[in-house]
Amino acid sequence: MSLNMKLSDIDVNDLDLDNMGSWPVLVKVIFAAILAALVSVISYYLLIDSKIDELASAKQKETELMQLYQTRYAVAVNLEAYREQMKEMQDSLAFLLKQLPTTSETPGLLDDITYVGTTSGLVFSKINWEPEVEKEFYTELPIKIDVTGDYHQFGNFVSEVAKLPRIVSLHDFNIQAEKDGKLRFNVVAKTYRYKENSQ
Repeated sequence: MSLNMKLSDIDVNDLDLDNMGSWPVLVKVIFAAILAALVSVISYYLLIDSKIDELASAKQKETELMQLYQTRYAVAVNLEAYREQMKEMQDSLAFLLKQLPTTSETPGLLDDITYVGTTSGLVFSKINWEPEVEKEFYTELPIKIDVTGDYHQFGNFVSEVAKLPRIVSLHDFNIQAEKDGKLRFNVVAKTYRYKENSQ
């Protein structure tokens, strides 16, 4: 049989499914093409479609891993510089911690502030420790100070407190004129104690 046969010459009822070998060549070609297309579509959905999703996921993972690699590589390249920076930070922290008074030094700090005030010409009405204030990494130690003097003496006092070897900050300034022409200076001086167990 030849392929020159027309489809209109073929009677579907004459085709025997049990004997496909006797079908005309044109019918066999059409049937083979339909079967091949069907197998291709089924194979695509069963074998390839899920692999495309896996490939897209793998590409995304590859991108994430590449970014992670670049980040870690940048850290690794600068590791020595980071170590030096860490050592400098530890040295700075140790230096700053030395400027905070220890428990045994806090009474001496009160004496230092009193000495600075009297040498500046101020007259102390009151100097007292206030209740400690607990913070996350340190304890705040406020000192309530009430002195009399003039503006220059106050300025000299503040300047000398800043020069103390231990960290002391001044807060809540209040200056009022007295009847005798002097000025009353109220201030809260705060120093800090580091909590060793906060690390």
